[in-house]
Amino acid sequence: MAQRKHLDDFLRGRIIGRLECGRTQLEVSEELGTAQSVISRLWQRFQDDVNVSRCYSTGRPRVTTTNEDRYLAVTAKRNRRSTASDLSRQLSSATGTTVSRQTVYRRLGHIGLYARRPVRCVPHTATHCRLRLAWSRKHALWAPQQWSCVMISDESRFSLQSDSRRTFIWRAPGTRYHQENTIERHRYGGAG
Repeated sequence: MAQRKHLDDFLRGRIIGRLECGRTQLEVSEELGTAQSVISRLWQRFQDDVNVSRCYSTGRPRVTTTNEDRYLAVTAKRNRRSTASDLSRQLSSATGTTVSRQTVYRRLGHIGLYARRPVRCVPHTATHCRLRLAWSRKHALWAPQQWSCVMISDESRFSLQSDSRRTFIWRAPGTRYHQENTIERHRYGGAG
């Protein structure tokens, strides 16, 4: 399919001028190398509202205003664990504008907020830090054969269902380890 080419204002004026002088649409079409259907539509629009300028449209109009987008961003930053559906409901109850969950994702993405898993960390006291530093200094000069006898285990979470029910937070790129984006995990799997 050929790409659609729009007429510039000068060419539109030439077409209308020739048609007003009494030329037929077919003659103008052959003379200017433009499709006769384009000339017919242009002439019809000129006769209806005496205007041949092109009406610019960029697609479907936005559902939300800039203030509503700002409201979504502030709400997401205040409650980072809220889901896109929750944010959509809050916007609907506050402003009366109903948007889909996907629209919420797009609006927050334009602002720079994305749904990501929070970093889980073990809270350390000063005693924990002191003991870990002492352990690392004690074992800093171990040989590879000594380390080969050590087994370091890491617990991983596996889920057989598609929905792992993990919580997500709204955060900007590069802020993964900021305090507000971390969730402290206590011993034996409890979350704080």
